[in-house]
Amino acid sequence: MPTDAAPAEDSATLPTNLVVVLLDSLNRHMLGCYGGEEFATPNLDRFAEGALRFTNHRTGSLPCMPARHDLLVGAWDFLWRPWGSVELWEEAFTVPLRRAGVTTKLITDHPHLFEAGGENYHVDFGAWDYQRGHESDPWRTRADPSWAGAPSFGRGWTPYDDSRGWFDDEEDFPGPRTMAAAARWITDEAPAAERFVLVVDEFDPHEPFDTPEPYSSMYDPDWDDTPLIWPPYSAAAVRGGTITPRQARQIRAQYGGKLTMIDHWFGTLLDALDRSGHAEDTAVVVCTDHGHYLGEKDIFGKPGVPVYAPMGHIPLLIRWPGQAAGVRTQLTTTVDLHATVCDLFDVSSAHRTHGRSLLPAISDPEARVRDWALTGVWGREVHYVDDQYSYGRCPTGEHNAPLSMWSNRWSTMPVHHLPDLRLPPPDDRATLDRMPGSDIPVIRQPFGPGDPLPYWAFTRFTTHHLYDHRNDPLEVENLVGSKEEADLADALRTALVTVEAPDDQLARLGLG
Repeated sequence: MPTDAAPAEDSATLPTNLVVVLLDSLNRHMLGCYGGEEFATPNLDRFAEGALRFTNHRTGSLPCMPARHDLLVGAWDFLWRPWGSVELWEEAFTVPLRRAGVTTKLITDHPHLFEAGGENYHVDFGAWDYQRGHESDPWRTRADPSWAGAPSFGRGWTPYDDSRGWFDDEEDFPGPRTMAAAARWITDEAPAAERFVLVVDEFDPHEPFDTPEPYSSMYDPDWDDTPLIWPPYSAAAVRGGTITPRQARQIRAQYGGKLTMIDHWFGTLLDALDRSGHAEDTAVVVCTDHGHYLGEKDIFGKPGVPVYAPMGHIPLLIRWPGQAAGVRTQLTTTVDLHATVCDLFDVSSAHRTHGRSLLPAISDPEARVRDWALTGVWGREVHYVDDQYSYGRCPTGEHNAPLSMWSNRWSTMPVHHLPDLRLPPPDDRATLDRMPGSDIPVIRQPFGPGDPLPYWAFTRFTTHHLYDHRNDPLEVENLVGSKEEADLADALRTALVTVEAPDDQLARLGLG
């Protein structure tokens, strides 16, 4: 995709600093500022009152680490690999920012950044702060004996079972600690920086949906059993008997409790920004990597299903000094945030990227950002999204093949209850190839029928999926087989050729 953007605003009017707050698994349709009424989000709503609210923002590479690759590296990677770190031919935006003399800080409780497959996203920040103990973080080797735990729905033991008992009060939970650390940095250290970028990568409201009171019973006060903090990953959770309708309501309520808790602590960061005097020179972005199914279409978690709207239609709020609050309806996606950071600070990464700067759209509600975007999970459906349609195309052959993985950092997502699940090393079918825009040789490993695939590619496919999200936002009617599908299949093929996607992607999707 072309990466040239419209000229940025006059530099005299641009913010000096930037704060990016990524809240993991943040459901757009549950936020008050996007019309949600189920759960309280007063601080996000307060922030939205003074911000630009983007209403057609979409995911790109999925899930967690691929989405962070979109943000920090600016290139869709889900067509080439499933999960991994910054590659040898790539630079996160922290590298050119450092060269430009911009102070960068990461504050996070996100465990995947520090696991195999998440390397090198944090190391090029000028400084980073890791608040320990969330979900898969191997923080403690001994559980607090007073902690009884909670149902795992087949997950088995997780590191959280050892960590959870060491949180006594609300302030001890990783999410509150992360937001408090960010507020302290704004107060104590940001004033010493001539220009800065602060990235707050907050894992809440991601599972486990574990909170203290009053949040734990806030949205389901009649529940009298152990809180259900772990959602099952199921495409037919109630119909298939994994959970009962009553348990489904409890899990959704626990997500709501965690959403309201992290919203409260987000408010402490907002207050620190207001007190700091940076309101006139600091842009603030609130975004997410993806949504989270909580019963929509009877789906829970992030199982092997197409990218429906609850997962792929995500919130984006930008508070920009000197720019009045308003709505932006342009199609945007996560790689565009990378392009915006680079445009704001007049830097660029050394590799090919796919984003378009949002600076023109920030100043002009009529400025078009892009005509289409791609989103999906490696080895699953590839989705083409435009202003009206979302078209997800699955493999057309008997097997999920041909398919290959491209990487010089061979890793897959760690799964703690399956410690021996590893990506097989490259074999004698592997070749050296070239990524678009790079002269560095990269290992290209083909997969065939019967080969073990990376974790996220284990899935069953149903059919292609085509929805008119302008007239059918709940995606009730699948328009596959309509006259629109042929046009969108052609558009998807053109998009894949434009980004120089691997030829085997076109072959497996029946577009070769």
